[in-house]
Amino acid sequence: MDVSELDYALPPELIAQHPAARRDESRLLVYDRASGDVRHRRFSELPQELHGELVVVNDTRVVPARIPIDQPKGEVLLLERVGGDEWEGLARPTRRLKPGGRYGPVELLEHLGEGRWRLRLAGEPAGETPLPPYITEPLAEPERYQTVYARDPGSAAAPTAGLHFTPELVASLEVERVTLHVGLDTFRPVGEERLEEHRMHGERYSVQPAAWERIRTAPRVLGVGTTTTRVLETVARGGPLSGRTELFITPGFRFERVDALLTNFHLPRSTLLALVMAFIGVDETRRLYRLAVDQRYRFYSFGDAMLIL
Repeated sequence: MDVSELDYALPPELIAQHPAARRDESRLLVYDRASGDVRHRRFSELPQELHGELVVVNDTRVVPARIPIDQPKGEVLLLERVGGDEWEGLARPTRRLKPGGRYGPVELLEHLGEGRWRLRLAGEPAGETPLPPYITEPLAEPERYQTVYARDPGSAAAPTAGLHFTPELVASLEVERVTLHVGLDTFRPVGEERLEEHRMHGERYSVQPAAWERIRTAPRVLGVGTTTTRVLETVARGGPLSGRTELFITPGFRFERVDALLTNFHLPRSTLLALVMAFIGVDETRRLYRLAVDQRYRFYSFGDAMLIL
């Protein structure tokens, strides 16, 4: 697949800079694959659109992973704890940094290439919320970049499809949890000309045995977000209940356990958009994204959502 098929035109003003005043006030584009119908709803109306699906969420929690450094002026972004006080992270400006250098609470140990470093962190992460670069305005409430059910710290980015849920909405649904700690590779743009040449770095995940039994035997499963979907499809293919997944879901993929998908509107040339195209088809995804643009839906992390039944 040519990566240019992951391109689409998006007016910059549709990139959401702030979350909705209330989480479930965001809009919800509903697409019914069986009938082809499209409905425009509010996220608070999600229960009315479901038909007994078990709703599976990713309960990872974003760590305060962005650590500013002064000399040279830049930052360290924690990606993943690799053991004890050692982490993998991104550091910039990489060319001016040296192994053994100490920058605030960070000691750089080894340059791994592409701006990645193995590093030692003094204490627990105590930096800033790691908002994506397309969000250029400050976030008044850092908790709005966490889901209401987040509990297991470890992510460098939020599983954004879950940001729309309120405690009341969660309580009204049949919900099960899995955990995938989101690294930046989930959001890293595809740089190759052919989608198949892109390599996904592994991300840590875990599923409790009782949770998997409930998921495995559910008549229908709604995956909340691309990260949840990757966990479910990894385990459904015989993967262990905890480990690392490098599963890259692209058009032509056969879904074994996810029957419906709830997801935000994703960046062009992203692996997340490729997953949506795998779920409903390239042409249909492009059509729905054009419709979302025409209807002035809000895009990306703090934007609106799409439910695919």
